[in-house]
Amino acid sequence: MPTLLTAENVVKRYAPQPLRGSPAGVTALDGVSLSLAAGARMAIVGASGSGKSTLAACLASLERVTSGVIRFEGRDITSLSETELRRVRPKMQLVFQDPALALNPRFSLLDVVTEPWLIQEQFGFSERRNRAEALLNSVGLSGVSLRKKPSELSGGQRQRLAIARALALEPKLLIFDESLSSLDCSVQAQIANLLLDLSTFTTSASGGPAMIFITHDIVMAARLAEIIAVMERGRIVESGATRQIIVSPEHPATQELLACTAGFPSQIERISVA
Repeated sequence: MPTLLTAENVVKRYAPQPLRGSPAGVTALDGVSLSLAAGARMAIVGASGSGKSTLAACLASLERVTSGVIRFEGRDITSLSETELRRVRPKMQLVFQDPALALNPRFSLLDVVTEPWLIQEQFGFSERRNRAEALLNSVGLSGVSLRKKPSELSGGQRQRLAIARALALEPKLLIFDESLSSLDCSVQAQIANLLLDLSTFTTSASGGPAMIFITHDIVMAARLAEIIAVMERGRIVESGATRQIIVSPEHPATQELLACTAGFPSQIERISVA
């Protein structure tokens, strides 16, 4: 598969904030490099504060990097103006940990899903409604009234709604930033199965979207991703095929993540990795 996304020696530094206890500033990313093929699934795993969410924001062009280059479809997006980025961002969608913060509480389900098409001036009302129903069906929300508000849904249903909205513009890349961590175990499993199904979901000839999962849960990472990259202190300290990482971890940070897993190693051993 062709390369969709690359990061080359990406650095992200935040300015000194003496009143918040960081008089010297903070280096959140310290020379991060990675590569993701079209349609592939990668998990970026690390403890809290390792820089993984900052990396997600930089990859999605929501944060400007301090130095380094991020290329999407071969184009350097770190040098683009805000106007140019608006044309690129529909191709990469980010799903957050708490969908309630990303969904307009005044909108109905129909409004939430169709808003991207309205912004992009795509389709008429009837077609938008039909497409919205199809998307909601694809994420397991068939039969739910389109008039409902996000606040009337369960946490798992809201996350499904956020995923449906993210899929509306048929992105090439989906980034999930701890999107399962706030859900209970049974709902996590349901959403994980949904995401694996969606990796082949497409209405175009270009194939399903590539996915990046930001998570602290290496068991979930192993279930969802073909590639795992482990972060510590703003750096990727180990990366490789999922089976290699979980069977033969080399870096202490990876070993610690695995050792902290409840039921280790039995949970890891039950995971089927291609």
